[in-house]
Amino acid sequence: MYFCDLQKGIIYIILSGLCFVIVNFFVKILGAGEHQNIIDNIQHYPAHELVLARSIVSFVMSLAIIKYRKIPVFGINKKWLFIRGLAGTIALTLFFYTFQHMPMAIATIIQYLAPIFTVILALIILKEKVKTIQWLFILLSFSGVGLIAFDKFIGDPSVHFSFFHIGIGMISAVFSGLAYTSVIKLKHTDAPITIVLYFPMIAIPLMTVFCFWSFTFPQGIEWVLLLVLGIFTQFAQIFLTKALHLGSAASITPFQYLGAIYMFLIGYFVFDEKLSFLVNIGIVLVLSGVLLNAVFGKKIRKNTV
Repeated sequence: MYFCDLQKGIIYIILSGLCFVIVNFFVKILGAGEHQNIIDNIQHYPAHELVLARSIVSFVMSLAIIKYRKIPVFGINKKWLFIRGLAGTIALTLFFYTFQHMPMAIATIIQYLAPIFTVILALIILKEKVKTIQWLFILLSFSGVGLIAFDKFIGDPSVHFSFFHIGIGMISAVFSGLAYTSVIKLKHTDAPITIVLYFPMIAIPLMTVFCFWSFTFPQGIEWVLLLVLGIFTQFAQIFLTKALHLGSAASITPFQYLGAIYMFLIGYFVFDEKLSFLVNIGIVLVLSGVLLNAVFGKKIRKNTV
């Protein structure tokens, strides 16, 4: 039974990653606006408006499923559902912002620090023990970010991103880690679709406020792109939540990082984002630290059971 659930969890996490790749592709296009040459006559959309658009679609789909299944709309563990919704909203908004101002591979790899922060938050919130070797893997990941940042001093000046954008990306990863921790804590109390619903419930009012200051009214095909953005984000969130419900995070998380490879290839071949040797080494270090932490974390938990 465990292996059956684990296999399903791996399939769900891969499907979630593919959906997120599609979402990120359109976020990049809509964020670049007229500065991209993939789709003609596209306006620039601020990050908070993209979050609002995807949240409206997600809210309608989630609420319809909940009503059909006759599940309580507001769930059971309301405290952690609210934390999950708020943390996810902050994380996604900041991630979309970095995605618009950094190469896709770099923005994605910094976001993938989330499991590292999940380990640290589990230590603080859930009182889980962190072994010395895990701290070494955490240090390895942060050294990769350090290399990416250091490349600003000696790298290609045409690659436009700053330490500010790296910092925003890391804050996004912290809140993603908190959102993941919340999902794991909610797995025994609330249905996956209820957990997904709380994201748009929190995001819609917050992002609406930001839209009073900056808003782009969609035109033509942009309506379709925003709808696709919302639909695939919904699928991605459902698949991710189901994956975390079915398998242990340590077992399925490594498969999530296939998305980093997809983003690197899309950035390189579609958006002509060329990265320096030092940045590529930094990306490898971040991925290595995260993956090793996931694998050894699983072994540590097995030995303590």
